[in-house]
Amino acid sequence: MQIAYHPERVEWEQLIRRPLAEAGALLPKIKAVLDEVRTKGDSGLRELTERFDGARITNLKLTPDDIGAGAAAVTDDLRTAIDQAKKNIEVFHNTQRETPQVVETMPGVRCWRKSVAIEKVGLYIPGGTAPLFSTLLMLGIPAKLAGCREIILCSPPDHHGNLHPAILYAARVVGIESVFRLGGVQAIGAMAYGTESVPRVYKIFGPGNQYVTGAKQLVQQEGVAIDMPAGPSEVCVLADATANPAFVAADLLSQAEHGADSQVLLVTTDEGLAGSVMNEVQRQVQELPRRDLAERSLAHSRIIVLGNMPEALELVNEYAPEHLIINCANPGLVADCVVNAGSVFLGPWSPESAGDYASGTNHTLPTNGYARAYSGVSMDSFVRKITYQELSREGLENLGPAVMTMAEAEGLRAHAQAVALRLKQG
Repeated sequence: MQIAYHPERVEWEQLIRRPLAEAGALLPKIKAVLDEVRTKGDSGLRELTERFDGARITNLKLTPDDIGAGAAAVTDDLRTAIDQAKKNIEVFHNTQRETPQVVETMPGVRCWRKSVAIEKVGLYIPGGTAPLFSTLLMLGIPAKLAGCREIILCSPPDHHGNLHPAILYAARVVGIESVFRLGGVQAIGAMAYGTESVPRVYKIFGPGNQYVTGAKQLVQQEGVAIDMPAGPSEVCVLADATANPAFVAADLLSQAEHGADSQVLLVTTDEGLAGSVMNEVQRQVQELPRRDLAERSLAHSRIIVLGNMPEALELVNEYAPEHLIINCANPGLVADCVVNAGSVFLGPWSPESAGDYASGTNHTLPTNGYARAYSGVSMDSFVRKITYQELSREGLENLGPAVMTMAEAEGLRAHAQAVALRLKQG
């Protein structure tokens, strides 16, 4: 990691720039795979799965027995942990239900809004070096609570055509029955276009590598909704002299181990802490099984020392981190000044790991600065808000003159006539 001591304001943009790879060169390859799925359907999916995953698949969809057998391989300790996480995620997301509020905007004019579940959604869960069964909980639970009628799950198989047991156990406890052995671009294409076996969905959720992200962006242009724009995962730790350097280093490394393109940032008001954290990072990274990935992430990560907390907060808000850990004195007061972040962790006893797995909040969050305009996944992500209005005769008589005047002013005579005809009736 590099340390920047008291950089000038004009240097901030360079210091907080994300390590984004050039994705333009990948788009033709992504499009070619999507086209193959669109034209060949299931046969194309089997060919692509053998080509990219090394697995020869006969049945793309897992049977209930397949799911049960895989789930049975999960250890008791992991089952207990997943069950605890499921409970906390359900408790938190259940509070997001909305009751329609009917408002009479004027006598005889009633308006309200109702949440209606998206009927068909697709969940993509990466396998690879880190099977993200926790993400299945984060997506599947709010989808179920929202009332989505059809939930499709795709995850890449291993060379034997199997999915990770923890993914299958999480699917079973959430209640997802449509599980497919599909990964990468071909999984996104299958859910976007539909095939003989895979139903077409209306919205696709879930993280992935540059190919998966690019595929989601391309199908979005064709009318399939996606959860949010995505980039590599990231964390920012905001710390002062009260922070424990070992805690801060551990938090930075817990994000750095995600992948070589992840980024971690420490913003601090204490020069001494910067040096101590650097030493702790160098010590702790030696103990990690994913040391190589973490070190590659650290190569484009930063420690930034600023003169005071208001200045530090200004930089943090400009960075708009996916995860923000506030390890300072009076973290609640500091948090009140945060306006751009995906999820915030307050105090020394709130590691990002808690939110990643089991505190109850959702870990599917906006990255790459999108926290300036996007929220993380919630139950709202799985519903549409439909507005309703009902006017009585009295209501139309009260509102009609304003509607007709505005319609005439815009030159839309038929709009005005739709009101006038009704008011002429006895």
